[in-house]
Amino acid sequence: MIRPSAPTPGDSGREQGASPVPGLAARRAAKVAAWHADEADARRRLDLDVVTELGRAGFNRHFVPAEHGGSQGSFTDLVEAAARLGESCTSAAWVATLFAAHGRIASYLPERARRELWGESPDVRIAAGVAPPRQRAAAVPGGWLLSGEWPNVSGVDFADWVLLAALAERPAGAGSADTGSGGDGSGGAEPGGGAPGSEVSMLFLVPIEDCEVLDTWNTLGMRGTGSNTVRVRGVHVPGHRAVPRERLLAPRAPGAARCHSVPYPLVAALMFAAPVLGAARGALADWTRAAAGSGQDGRPTASAPAVRTALARSSAELRAAGLLLDGAASRADTARVAPLTVAETVRDVVAAVEMCVVAVDRLFRTTGGRGQSHLDPVQRRWRDIQSASTHAMLRFDPSARSYAQAVLGTTA
Repeated sequence: MIRPSAPTPGDSGREQGASPVPGLAARRAAKVAAWHADEADARRRLDLDVVTELGRAGFNRHFVPAEHGGSQGSFTDLVEAAARLGESCTSAAWVATLFAAHGRIASYLPERARRELWGESPDVRIAAGVAPPRQRAAAVPGGWLLSGEWPNVSGVDFADWVLLAALAERPAGAGSADTGSGGDGSGGAEPGGGAPGSEVSMLFLVPIEDCEVLDTWNTLGMRGTGSNTVRVRGVHVPGHRAVPRERLLAPRAPGAARCHSVPYPLVAALMFAAPVLGAARGALADWTRAAAGSGQDGRPTASAPAVRTALARSSAELRAAGLLLDGAASRADTARVAPLTVAETVRDVVAAVEMCVVAVDRLFRTTGGRGQSHLDPVQRRWRDIQSASTHAMLRFDPSARSYAQAVLGTTA
């Protein structure tokens, strides 16, 4: 059974017993997630107790607008809390962060949809399949007809609602669309507007009762996220439960909270990086405890030069990765939004993830036969980091291209 990871000895920047993150009480959730981490890996889904604790900790409501009872919190608080949770269970931190992030996306829906979503509680769980869409929605009177399959929908086994991305065709002769999030609350992305026959990427809010969840998630790492496939067949989505994806590039409304004012590209990668940082810190803590013991020859493990080098290099890299993510979150919370700000932030986030990958891979390579056991905690974290780092948002080449364009003005 994996216990919550302690800070690495001598890492004065992360003291054991630090106070909880304001607004996000992650400590109890981290403890419960730690007790269920092996089980989540084996069963390919989180335990219900863990999911319940994520809601109690405040993740679900973190970016929900205040008018719906939410916290409309900061990116700094979320990154810190998710990283802390990730030290116990990467999958729990991933799902927690996405439940928070999807609340932010859903805040762009028209008011009527937001009331339906959060009318009873800001703690509803929202899963999402919002990758660039391949599916298409058909325009019908009063809304859209949606069919298709969306893979890799994290936490869907426990979701109340699902956000699904699809292309929608604007029919000729239809009225103008009201895609705003204010007004009388009845407006929404009704079919129409724009050039007839053109397509627009849309996000559709669908109750989980209208979805079929297919058990397709059987992976090397991040197994506990339960990122299964969602299938819908001919589901009618009312017009007010849809919003153009491009709305995420602008503030939700005049005077909106900071978390609802920054463009999606500024913060998207940050959401996926925080659990990776936590997993890497947890791997270092577990590895350090093992290294403090003796090897098969009876000699102290720490006497090996390779072990000393791995500890020094990997701990430094993870300290640097944490500083990069702290800076990225701070910019998301306070910096003036400009193309260079976005490019620098994404650059730092993906660089931090690369550091985590390199650091933990180095640690894992020193574990020898012990690390080959599926019961070894470093192995589980290594698998999680290998899998999480392949996410499209965390790839370095696209971020390098964007950064070069912002700095050099090149489009290459």
